[in-house]
Amino acid sequence: MNQLHNGMAATQLGRVVWRKSHFSNPSGNCVELAALPGGEVAIRNSRDPGGPALIYTRLEIDAFVRGVKSGQFDDLIGPID
Repeated sequence: MNQLHNGMAATQLGRVVWRKSHFSNPSGNCVELAALPGGEVAIRNSRDPGGPALIYTRLEIDAFVRGVKSGQFDDLIGPID
């Protein structure tokens, strides 16, 4: 695997397993995540599977998930039609 960096093509990450939430939009507008061999987590847009991936540490993902679970980002979604 190449040196990891934000914005690298998701295809350069090798054979990783991408997954998305069961709450994702059925039209394919989803965020997908993959665990990387070094413990990092990659995130990509499902509409562009070969496009750029953002790479986060497990601690960064932990902080984000805890924030989501506690409602800290609820104001970003507003009412869903």
